[in-house]
Amino acid sequence: MGTPHISAEKGDFARTVLMPGDPLRSRFIAENFLASPRLVNNVRGVQGYTGTYEGVPVSVMASGMGMPSIGIYSYELYSFYGVENIIRVGSAGALSDKLHVRDIVIGIGACTNSSFGSQYGLPGTFAPTADYHLLETAVGEARLRGIPVTVGNLCSSDTFYDDREDSARRWQRMGVLAIEMEAAALYMTAARLGKRALAICTISDCIFTGEECSAEERQKSFTGMMSLALGTAAALENR
Repeated sequence: MGTPHISAEKGDFARTVLMPGDPLRSRFIAENFLASPRLVNNVRGVQGYTGTYEGVPVSVMASGMGMPSIGIYSYELYSFYGVENIIRVGSAGALSDKLHVRDIVIGIGACTNSSFGSQYGLPGTFAPTADYHLLETAVGEARLRGIPVTVGNLCSSDTFYDDREDSARRWQRMGVLAIEMEAAALYMTAARLGKRALAICTISDCIFTGEECSAEERQKSFTGMMSLALGTAAALENR
């Protein structure tokens, strides 16, 4: 079957797909958490795997960096491969003074400085939000597994290096917890296609304190977030 960016066949992906940004994190999740993982996509090195977790079929595939990239992959998975749920498992920079490196944040909403939503021609500003069923399931799994989480607003930015020196402070003053680069586009794509999406992020750096993780730590050490997302995927099928 295939699409311009995915070489998998129909049926190769499970109903629920975890989407880290990093292809190496995709492989790490598959090799360390999934039973019998098989590679179903490697176009442009964007690795996608399908296996099982707690007896439930689950897929994991990288999204790449930024909203245009996750917009492409999520659209193709939702539209052509029968995927119903996408859970982003990514990193984020903390804005809230209450967050520290390796804390887990679940995005109930995703503010953005992107024009991604302009394609829909809406007569106003769309508010990208997570699917409530996914959110509720993830929070329930966090409680069951004893994984502390903070739920609130994220900011999905088109710019990693922002020339406006006070932009982070402005988002912080509005109660935004953390900045990342994909959730808003994922939420909008899911809404447009009648699908479900959720972003679960681990804090990789604290913007105002300078605390940060290395690239290798971001790839391999965010296992609490990975376990929570996989547990959520399994719970969706078992309840």
